[in-house]
Amino acid sequence: MTDLLFWVFRTFFITIMTVGMMASMTEFRFGRWKLLCIMAVYSVWVVVSSLVLLRLGGELLLLRLFFLTISIPATLLTYWAASDTPAQAVFNYMTQILVSTLSASMIRWVTESLGLSRLVNILLMCVFYLTVIYLEWHFLRRPFRMLIQVMPTRWGVLTLIPCVFCGYLILVSSWPGSYLENEAQRIYVYAAVIPLVFVYIAVFKSLLAQYHIQMERQSTALLKVQISALKEKIRRTKEVNENVRIQRHDLRHQLQAVTELVSRGERTAALDFLEAAQRRLDEQKAVRWCRPPVLDAVFSSYFSQAEHQDIRVEAAVSLPDTLPVDEGELAIVLANALENAIHANLALPRDQREIRCKMVGTPGVMLELSNPCAGNIAFDSGGLPVSRQEGHGLGVQSISAFCRKNGAVCQFDLTDGWFRLRLVL
Repeated sequence: MTDLLFWVFRTFFITIMTVGMMASMTEFRFGRWKLLCIMAVYSVWVVVSSLVLLRLGGELLLLRLFFLTISIPATLLTYWAASDTPAQAVFNYMTQILVSTLSASMIRWVTESLGLSRLVNILLMCVFYLTVIYLEWHFLRRPFRMLIQVMPTRWGVLTLIPCVFCGYLILVSSWPGSYLENEAQRIYVYAAVIPLVFVYIAVFKSLLAQYHIQMERQSTALLKVQISALKEKIRRTKEVNENVRIQRHDLRHQLQAVTELVSRGERTAALDFLEAAQRRLDEQKAVRWCRPPVLDAVFSSYFSQAEHQDIRVEAAVSLPDTLPVDEGELAIVLANALENAIHANLALPRDQREIRCKMVGTPGVMLELSNPCAGNIAFDSGGLPVSRQEGHGLGVQSISAFCRKNGAVCQFDLTDGWFRLRLVL
C-alpha cells in the first residue's frame, strides 16, 4: 500500500510540475481562480486514474497509458484556457511533456543506480522542475511569445517533432516490458536524447531565421504604408492646388459679377454670391492634422479611408515640429492602431461606426485612440489583446515593441463596448 501511494504521489508531482512548465510559456485568457478550479478538477482526475491503472496493471500499465490518461487531457485543458492556435499549443505542450518525461526518467535512473532513497528522488525532481520553470519564465517566455505572434503560421510541421519523439519514447520504454528492467530498452530510450538535441537546435535556428525574415517583411510592409500615406497626401494636395488655381482664375469673373450686383443695389444677392464662393474655397482647402509631415500623411490617409467606409472620425491632434522619438517609428504605431480601429469598425452597422483620436505633444507625447467593438477581446498577462486567428496580432506586437524600445507606456482596455489604446511617451 505504501508503494502504491508513493507512485501515485510521484505521478501527481511530475504531472503538476509538467503543467507548470506548460504554463510558464503560455498566455491564459482565464482569471487566476478559474484556472485554479480547472487545475483542482484535473488533479483529482490524475490521482484517480493513476491509482486505478496502478492497481490494475502496476507501473508498466501506467507507463503505457499515461499519455492518454494524463498528457492529452493536460494538453486539451491548457489549450482551452490559453490563447494560442492549435499548432502552437501542441508544439509547446508536447515539447514540455517530452522534456519532463525524459528528465524524470533520468533522475530516477540516477537515484536508483546510486542506491539513493525515494525522498532524494523527489527532492532532485523538485529542484530540477523549479529551476526549469524559473528559467523558462524569466528567459524563454518573452521571446517565445513574441515569436509566435510574429510568426503565427508554419507551426503545423513543427508539432510533428515532439509528437513523434513522445510516441517513440512511450513505445520503446514500455514494450515488450518496462525499460527499467531491460538494459537494451534503456539504451534506446536515452539514446534518443542525442538526435533530439540536434533536431531542436536545427528547429530553433530555422525559427530564428524565419523570425528575421518575417520582421524584414513587416518593416517593408510598414514602409509601404508610410509611402502610400505620403503619396495619398501629395495627391490630395495636388488636387487642392489645382482647384485653387481654377478658383483664382475665376476670381476675376466673380469680382465682376459682385461689382455688377452692388452697382444695381442688390446687396443681399452680392453677399449670398460671396458666401457661396467662400464655401467652395473652404471645401477645397487642404486639411492638415499636424506639423510633422509623415504623421500628417498617416492621419490624412487613414482618416480618409475611414470616411470612405462611413466611419465617423472625431480627431483632436496637436503636435510640435520636433518629437522626442523618430517620426517614422511613431507613424508606424499610428498606422497600426488606426488600421486596427478601421477593421474593428467594419464588423459594426454603419450607424455605429466611429473613431475617436486625441493626440498631444506637450508635456509629452500622449495618444488616446478609441473605437466601438463587437464582441469580447481576450488580454494576456501583460495586458495586450490577443487573437487566435492566424495573421492577426502583428500590429499590437509592433506597438508593444515600440513602447519597449522608447520607454513608453501603452494600455489597452475594453470598457462599455469601446476598445481604447492609450500611449504615453
